[in-house]
Amino acid sequence: MKIVVGSKNKTKLSAVQDVFPDSMIMPLAASSNVSAQPFSDQETMQGAINRAKECRDKVPDAFGVGLEGGVMIFFDQLFLCNWGALITPEGQTFVASGARIALPHSFIEPLENGKELGDLMDNYTKTRGVRHREGAVGIFTNERISRRDMFAHIVQLLRGQWEYWA
Repeated sequence: MKIVVGSKNKTKLSAVQDVFPDSMIMPLAASSNVSAQPFSDQETMQGAINRAKECRDKVPDAFGVGLEGGVMIFFDQLFLCNWGALITPEGQTFVASGARIALPHSFIEPLENGKELGDLMDNYTKTRGVRHREGAVGIFTNERISRRDMFAHIVQLLRGQWEYWA
């Protein structure tokens, strides 16, 4: 099975490889065609679908997978949100979302002013590359759940849907 993942981020690629260990996984720098920092469930989901579609369009005999991280406000609280999309070679589309976790209220204004969560996390932790390792979810769960784990869970949901409907 050939799977094109709409990212070159090692965390996302590893998550797909974890769920499809016997498949050929190919990275593609696909565009989300949404904001650099998606700011709603809808925008984050659309980014994942757009990435998966670009993968599927560029390699029509492969499965396209798009994974997108974003933030959303719910009842005046900022939350991390993540979405994934899988598009089969036949064009069937599946979407799934991951767990949500509250983020510091102080992040809202910088995010609304165009900062990306990954940059805020680097400043918050005084490190670099949080988005390529544990992610915000890893930091705020004391590394009980990593960004890779979060995306792997979404990919498991996608795979399960595809297997059920196949």
